[in-house]
Amino acid sequence: MALSTVDINREHTPMMQQYLRIKAGYPSMLLFYRMGDFYELFYEDAEKAARLLGITLTSRGQSSGKSIPMAGIPFHSAENYFARLLKQGLSLAVCEQIGDPKLGAGPMERQVARVLTPGTVSDAAFLDDNQDNVLLALHSDQSLFGLAVLDISGGRFHLLEVEGEEALYSELARLQPAELLISDESNQSLMGYEDKIRRCSPWEFDYATSVRLLTEQMQTYDLSGFGCESLRVALCAAGCLLQYAKETQRAAMPHIRSIHVERREDSLILDAASRNNLELTKNLAGGMDNTLASVLDKTHNAMGSRLLKRWLNRPLRDRQILGKRQQVVQQLSIEHHYQTIQKILFGIADLERILARVALKSARPRDLVALRTSLGLLPALKQTLHDFRAERLQQLNESLGEFESIYHLLVTAIIDNPPVTIRDGGVIALGYDSELDDLLSISENAGDYLLKLEEQEKARTGFSTLKVGYNRVQGYYIEISRLQAENAPLDYIRRQTLKNTERFITPELKQFEDKALSARDRALAREKSLYEALLEKILPYVPSLQIAAAAIAELDVLANFAERAVHLNWCAPELTDETGIRIVEGRHPVVESVLQQPFVPNDITLDSKQRMLLITGPNMGGKSTYMRQIALIVLLAHIGSYVPARAAEIGIIDRIFTRIGAADDLASGRSTFMVEMTETANILHNATEYSLVLMDEIGRGTSTFDGLSLAWACAHHLAQNIRAFTLFATHYFELTSLADEIKTVKNVHLNAVEHGDKIIFLHTVESGPANQSYGIQVAKLAGVPNAVIQCARQKLETLENEAYKQVTPMSHQHDLFVKEQPVHAAVLKLQEINPDQLTPKEALELVYQLKAGV
Repeated sequence: MALSTVDINREHTPMMQQYLRIKAGYPSMLLFYRMGDFYELFYEDAEKAARLLGITLTSRGQSSGKSIPMAGIPFHSAENYFARLLKQGLSLAVCEQIGDPKLGAGPMERQVARVLTPGTVSDAAFLDDNQDNVLLALHSDQSLFGLAVLDISGGRFHLLEVEGEEALYSELARLQPAELLISDESNQSLMGYEDKIRRCSPWEFDYATSVRLLTEQMQTYDLSGFGCESLRVALCAAGCLLQYAKETQRAAMPHIRSIHVERREDSLILDAASRNNLELTKNLAGGMDNTLASVLDKTHNAMGSRLLKRWLNRPLRDRQILGKRQQVVQQLSIEHHYQTIQKILFGIADLERILARVALKSARPRDLVALRTSLGLLPALKQTLHDFRAERLQQLNESLGEFESIYHLLVTAIIDNPPVTIRDGGVIALGYDSELDDLLSISENAGDYLLKLEEQEKARTGFSTLKVGYNRVQGYYIEISRLQAENAPLDYIRRQTLKNTERFITPELKQFEDKALSARDRALAREKSLYEALLEKILPYVPSLQIAAAAIAELDVLANFAERAVHLNWCAPELTDETGIRIVEGRHPVVESVLQQPFVPNDITLDSKQRMLLITGPNMGGKSTYMRQIALIVLLAHIGSYVPARAAEIGIIDRIFTRIGAADDLASGRSTFMVEMTETANILHNATEYSLVLMDEIGRGTSTFDGLSLAWACAHHLAQNIRAFTLFATHYFELTSLADEIKTVKNVHLNAVEHGDKIIFLHTVESGPANQSYGIQVAKLAGVPNAVIQCARQKLETLENEAYKQVTPMSHQHDLFVKEQPVHAAVLKLQEINPDQLTPKEALELVYQLKAGV
């Protein structure tokens, strides 16, 4: 039954009326309603949760003559269930019991204590340590898109504006938001992000309101200090984002005190397809294995791991910043200095997220212990950095700051091994607060008092089996046998009768009970109050601690770069203002990491005289690996890392484009060829003479005529008009003639040799076009049945014989052409060639083309 059809005041128990009133405030969220030791869900919420979590769907009572669907989860394990739902993109409202069941009639008072959404959670249980968790708001003005980005768990708030849908999808692919806020009035489809969209009222994107909310949040007079005043569209998005975040957090966000403006032109731009094809942080199957990040990321804490992935997804073009990073890597590589730093970093906790929880008042006792431990390691880290000359290392050292007072506070306030939560106390250290110490003393010394009382009563009554005990239900009691109970002293007041014993209480014991239980309750209340006050004391240090955390994260990444450079034998790339790319003995970092045998390195030179390499060679020969390794080396150079090569010079590059592989986009009804052409169109529209373009097998998704024509036209346009630095792999041998027409085009091929009926791939890049395709040999390697292979060989022989007959008149005139037989009849027909009209030179060129295969 839909909740909208349920009348809250008709035929419902008071408890269900309470539930429905609360649920009405959170119609789009799953409401978890606390009932004793369980969280219960009702109606559609119960049905959805049962399906998604695999829990039992039952029923409770009646509503309009029908049973009410119900499902529940245990309170003690709720976090695991919450995490599973959040990962599936659902938002949750958690309703707690806040009333005292002993007071008043009717249902216990309840209210929503937490709102959990995928983009606004900060608890460690709901987050991936090594991935950013981003909330993004999007606003548009015609073709201009404004993005506001908040990582509430890390305290980062960014604004940017981009022009056009291609740029928008590129940024969405980079940021991978957990939630995406857009206006109800927006007709933006946002393909691939539908399950992350949250619709918001149009008024929440109002510019004036947004500016007011931002200045209040940043505690500034205006926004001029952040350099974002001109970003009107992004500021509209920011206002909506702030409102949404505050509503879900139900608290101030004092750790959000700065706005960082991103400008797309400051980075090496990659579109969504290129990020996917290069497998930076996810492989083509959606996993994390065999990616650039998996090879590069050996960081020693979660902050560094997340920062490294941000760098990979947004390589910088600022040579000054990159030069400073390289200088750090160089100095830390000497005598393995990075090892000393990494040993210290290993003991430092995820300060970014701990500080966010401190600011949001949701930090747990063990968060504070981790913060204390981390602060205790900072002096050693600062001392280690002191003697390095690299400018960036000195800047990072200064950013680490001094936190002796907060460290001392945490040492004196929190015990060494506190419980997970403050709920049951036992967190505040002895000696931190005298009032708490006194209350705990009363409670903890109860055991001594009870032992004395037991001995006293045994002596007074003569009952040797008398016991003094306590339980949560009955409180304190004196227990004697039922036979002894007949002779109990007159001041013994019966409290409970059991099968073989009777339990009593005396005025003296009752007085002690009131004092002890009162002390226990007051101690717990006092401890919770002290814990909240402790968070308040830490709060003023949060901004400087955030700066220290950012410095630690960057230091972790740079030390990691040094370790990778040494361990993997990478070199420092030279970033120049010259035109082009020159790489000596370059290697693919991911492929090399999984190979059992040594990787075969290759060189490349792209400059003003040589802007395009037309790459031919057999499938599995290494064309795609060669192309990708060039792009990855260029990208690594733009994050400040060393690169897998013997030497590398990287000139000015503005973008990296890749058109490699494709699959049907069934969701939007696009065929493989349509996907291929869409990505190709994006490259042809947006590439410049400073772009690096990788094009692999353009045109293979359609007929041979169309494919060849399109591939030739694309290659010609890239080489002649755009003049981008291009690697163009193809099986259309006809394209190799472009090298004769355009001087900046050069033919190269991946070499292979035949050994019997087998093929050996040499993986070396050599000048000139390939002279054979080895298609049948590759098919055999792939496991195609022998019967099919033999059939293919027979068909190939038939085609070659037919082709021989067609060129017989020409072959009598040109002995060389006869010598170079067999030829491929299909290609003769494709080009509509009359063999009798060919010159000897043309005949020889044709033979080489036909032998390369289509």
